[in-house]
Amino acid sequence: MSNLKLGVEVVSAHNLMPKDGQGSASAFVELHFDNQKFRTTTKEKDLNPVWNESFYFNISDPNNLSNLNLEAWVYNLVKTTNSKSFLGKVRLTGTSFVPYSDAAVLHYPLEKRGILSRVKGELGLKVFLTDDPSIRSSNPLPAMESSVLTDSHRTQAQGPVQQVQNIVQNMVQGAFSNDKAEARHTFHHLPNTNVPQQQHPAAMSQEPGRFGADQMRAEPQGSRIVRMFSGSASQPLDYQLKETSPILGGGQIVGGRVIRADKPASTYDLVEQMHYLFVRVVKARDLPTKDVTGSLDPFVEVRVGNYKGITKHFEKNKNPEWNEVFAFAGDRMQSSVLEVVVKDKDMLKDDIVGFVRFDLSDVPTRVPPDSPLAPEWYRIANSKGEKNNGELMLAVWYGTQADEAFPDAWHSDAASHHDSSAAGSSYIRSKVYHSPRLWYVRVTIVEAQDLVTTEKTRFPDVYVKAQIGNQILKTKPTQARTLNPLWNEDLIFVVAEPFEDHLMLSVEDRVGPNKDETIGRTIIPLSALKNVLSKKDKKDKFASRLRLCLFLEGGYHVHDESTHYSSDLRPSLKQLWLRTPSIGVLELGILNADGLHPMKTRDQKGTSDTYCVAKYGQKWVRTRTIMNSLSPKYNEQYTWERPENWKVRIRISTLETGRVYTHTYPLLVLHPNGVKKMGELHLAIRFSCTSLMNTMLIYSRPLLPKMHYIKPFTVMQQDMLRHQAVNIVAARLSRSEPPLRKEVIEYMSDMDSHLWSMRRSKANFFRLMSVFSGLIAVGKWFGEVCTWKNPITTGLLDEEFDSFPTSRGSELVRMRYDRLRSVAGRIQTVVGDVATQGERFQALLSWRDPRATTIFLVFCLLVALVLYITPFQVLALVAGFYHMRHPRFRGRLPSAPINFFRRLPAKTDSML
Repeated sequence: MSNLKLGVEVVSAHNLMPKDGQGSASAFVELHFDNQKFRTTTKEKDLNPVWNESFYFNISDPNNLSNLNLEAWVYNLVKTTNSKSFLGKVRLTGTSFVPYSDAAVLHYPLEKRGILSRVKGELGLKVFLTDDPSIRSSNPLPAMESSVLTDSHRTQAQGPVQQVQNIVQNMVQGAFSNDKAEARHTFHHLPNTNVPQQQHPAAMSQEPGRFGADQMRAEPQGSRIVRMFSGSASQPLDYQLKETSPILGGGQIVGGRVIRADKPASTYDLVEQMHYLFVRVVKARDLPTKDVTGSLDPFVEVRVGNYKGITKHFEKNKNPEWNEVFAFAGDRMQSSVLEVVVKDKDMLKDDIVGFVRFDLSDVPTRVPPDSPLAPEWYRIANSKGEKNNGELMLAVWYGTQADEAFPDAWHSDAASHHDSSAAGSSYIRSKVYHSPRLWYVRVTIVEAQDLVTTEKTRFPDVYVKAQIGNQILKTKPTQARTLNPLWNEDLIFVVAEPFEDHLMLSVEDRVGPNKDETIGRTIIPLSALKNVLSKKDKKDKFASRLRLCLFLEGGYHVHDESTHYSSDLRPSLKQLWLRTPSIGVLELGILNADGLHPMKTRDQKGTSDTYCVAKYGQKWVRTRTIMNSLSPKYNEQYTWERPENWKVRIRISTLETGRVYTHTYPLLVLHPNGVKKMGELHLAIRFSCTSLMNTMLIYSRPLLPKMHYIKPFTVMQQDMLRHQAVNIVAARLSRSEPPLRKEVIEYMSDMDSHLWSMRRSKANFFRLMSVFSGLIAVGKWFGEVCTWKNPITTGLLDEEFDSFPTSRGSELVRMRYDRLRSVAGRIQTVVGDVATQGERFQALLSWRDPRATTIFLVFCLLVALVLYITPFQVLALVAGFYHMRHPRFRGRLPSAPINFFRRLPAKTDSML
């Protein structure tokens, strides 16, 4: 039987709704989980009660933990009628439960029970998992009898010993009584008054607790994974994808198929339709003055219930033009009246110029592709109701997120409490970005001629330093006994359009240790690089010369993300894109997130301001920022043209054409103590194929452009160039509005994937073991039959003769460690590549890529027919001539079978 329990500490509540008619409330909390119910003591006449009481629930089925919910209901005790009134509730999903070491007191905002409920305040809880056998679950609460609610007040005055005696007596009576009415008793948990019991009991034990089937021992620098189920599955159930059946704009999704609804389908058919009240404030005219000076600094305040949006203000302008749009979420509106107020900006208090009111029941509904609603002039009324204070041009309508005004509008669910202006919302609204087009610049340093040095008694020890922006490369020093040194070295840089930087070249002479002297310098603007064939000095004076060749390498693809899951592999030169036609359209619907962890504290409660970023090719998209929500609803849809590449985080080649995939994806993040789930993201994805023939031909084409095979880069060059490319993209997109932060781009581009990591090495090793698990099993069986064991081979290192622990200096040990990391990083890459090849072969047999498997079966059928018809001698003769063909007939591009195999999916894109 599993000892896994759920611990809940009810800490306190804050700013509760008064319910007793005297401006106060007598609050208590009911906890519901897995058909168990507990209750705290009652705090009389306190809108900010403090309990500090702990409860422990038994978890009957740890495998089903992710489907269980913890509910905390806050009630007010009504003594006169022996009843309870609702104050609010908190609902937590099983995916958000963490071990005790990671748990913290979080203040959750209270939710409504229904539309008519009046709720405010928050509840402080600490929720955690433990399987310490020394902890016993709390006594269950069989029934909530109103007559026994008042008993909690009397038990608070009793001592701990008397409370224990009462609880034991109630348990005995409840166990042996035959009368059900008399057997109902309330079992209260002991309050933690002055007893130091806030520490977790497992902390007092010598043996650390266990979670599920895996031990959670705090080993230094070791990863730790909490599994919510028993067994030895390779992936925790809580980390797996979960298929859903939501009702979207096109209908309900069942098994990837759309069940059409009676209403017409929307253009945003991959997201849930969200209704908004749109208010477009265009301009005003003939506004009256409010100041003694006769000036007016007008702005407009749009209010619906507790939400308000503010336009920018104009100084000394009676006829301002704003042309700003405000969108109020339909599910959050708590008023039936829309107020548009024109105010005069003042230092102390803003003066009201006038207002316009709308009854929301009279507002029309607009459904695209209908034309935009034409704005109208409305007379502004003053506080007395007189409409002689100028006019305001407005347009008010109901719509959805498919409205063209939605992306640039101010949103009530994305508005900050500190800044309700439309100008401030521009930093948190949705946006589409495009990465700059990147190029490689090859600088070939040939030689220098007629160098002039300050010291005539020696030959210079010179090298060339080249710099573009923050990229600095140097040639190797040459110690030729001449003033005309020769290098013939290539220096590769990454640049972005438009070419605003300059190429700065300098010839340096190493005159001493860590001391260089500049012999000469030249600057070449990259904007004129296409027209520069050679650089000549003036002929009227003597000068040293530097021979070099400059190339804009348009035949390469500049990698700004890892090759394993790159989403764009087209070359830099657009003229070569004609060879990579579009094969379809990729559509993504970002629905919502659930179970997010609070990342900040605002108003003494935990909350998060979240947005979602997606990338495919050069197109980045960012949803609007949802403020103060741990379960944000985005419901935004985006579309990409599908070029000829196949490797993305969500692998497109494994998607069926026309099917809608709706899943919740776990949000995982790496911490020093292991992988931690931060919530779930709900997505809808659809791939529509426009050309089946082009799709099949893609498998025979090389994955990279032709230049990568004709003149390939070294591994060191690829890592260095990719690092520079990511820095350029991050610098460019961080200057957009709203900015896309550098750490977001580096995280999504997996900037440090080439560095050595014990976690990645271990994961690659297990991938390799999984691929060869069948052969390993056969080998073990054969060894047991023959009673033969393979000897263990050990390798000798230079450090083998050193003592343990080492007796060398810290610098030498650091050098050994850095060298070990470098070698281990290469071994990690090799192991991963070998595992990738085996996984590709397994994917071919498991129909993970149905198109590739179909092509493979058709190819096998044709090969079988050829082998059946053609004699073996003829096949051997043809194969011999083919492999012995002249180099003139050999191409540098990989063959079609190799291209086909490299496009098969692997588990590389699933690694963090």
